[in-house]
Amino acid sequence: MKVAGMIKQSLVDYPGKIAAVLFTRGCNFCCPFCHNGHLVVKPGKSGAQYLDWQEIMEWLEERKGFLDALVISGGEPCLNPELPKALRQIKELGYKTKLDTNGSRTGVLARLIEESLLDYVALDIKGVMEYKKYQEACGRRLSTEDFLNVKGSIYLLQNSHIELEFRTTVVPALHTAEDILAIARYLEGAARFSLQQFKPGHTLNPDYNNIKPYSREELQDMAQECRRYVREVKVLNT
Repeated sequence: MKVAGMIKQSLVDYPGKIAAVLFTRGCNFCCPFCHNGHLVVKPGKSGAQYLDWQEIMEWLEERKGFLDALVISGGEPCLNPELPKALRQIKELGYKTKLDTNGSRTGVLARLIEESLLDYVALDIKGVMEYKKYQEACGRRLSTEDFLNVKGSIYLLQNSHIELEFRTTVVPALHTAEDILAIARYLEGAARFSLQQFKPGHTLNPDYNNIKPYSREELQDMAQECRRYVREVKVLNT
């Protein structure tokens, strides 16, 4: 599988586990607040170099006993046709696996779950579950099919055995407190919902670098309201 970047050790990307993180390139969304703009471009169009997969596998073999898990993030990993094979190889080494996804490829998620290739999924909810608002949060690059797939992925995951986290990066230009509560209401019954602090600087849309983030106190107030619908609500990266 083509890997554009790697974090060799993380204590925050897989709750309760010591994990390495692999980043794939290419995304079908173009979220203006994204900090991984270099990973949004399609594979082969940026001239970027990729890490050698065999070397990654050899390194993971050597780290057995020191690492617990492997996280695959992006970009959008589910766009990569080699993802199932890569996850299978990682599982064969004995690692737990976590996927970060925007949920737009429900069929891929269903296959990965059916083949027991995932232990944990973090699904990014970009905004209120209304097409026009969601489209705005995705930088207008959102088909109706992808939007319906996001809804389908939420349903699929909530009715699976997979450990699951929903998360939203809270951007004042896109989300009000009422919007965040509406997202939580849509996710009613979910085990975990994380509100991630938006941080200006190096955003995909440079205009978003001038947006003042919500304060920690404001996010905590939003989280408290969301607990009416979701059991565990956390505020991250503040």
